[in-house]
Amino acid sequence: MGFSGEAVPFTEEEEAFLAALQPAVMAMTQAFDKAMRAQGLTRTEYFVLLALSKAPDHTMKLGDLAGLCHVSPPVLGRTVQTLASEGLLLREQAPHDARSFNAVLTDVGRTRLEQALPVYVATLRRLVLDHLHREDLDVAKLAAAWQRMAETA
Repeated sequence: MGFSGEAVPFTEEEEAFLAALQPAVMAMTQAFDKAMRAQGLTRTEYFVLLALSKAPDHTMKLGDLAGLCHVSPPVLGRTVQTLASEGLLLREQAPHDARSFNAVLTDVGRTRLEQALPVYVATLRRLVLDHLHREDLDVAKLAAAWQRMAETA
């Protein structure tokens, strides 16, 4: 295997980590998707509802929401349309910008999120947290590393 430019070869430890990472992420994603489908939501729908639940006045601009959920504007548009058709959120014109729209979490959406939340917590605990041995791993440092990865991706 040839390397060009500034590429530094992986150490054996790094190679083993990266070899384990992809199948773990894929398996976790599939299991999470299955758990959310059982709640009548897609992964994106769940994260849209979750983001809105944490936003001031349960309202966000669609562009900001797309960025926070790491989806393209067309994907978010379809997701918002689906959630709005189910009464889980409202799509409203932004009050100070006629070109922008906001998503607003409804009471029905909040209830659906509250119903899905225990499944979300149990699923992530089973898929992720139960495999992290707190005595061997600094979870706060790991969280910071994952945040940096998300910000630079």
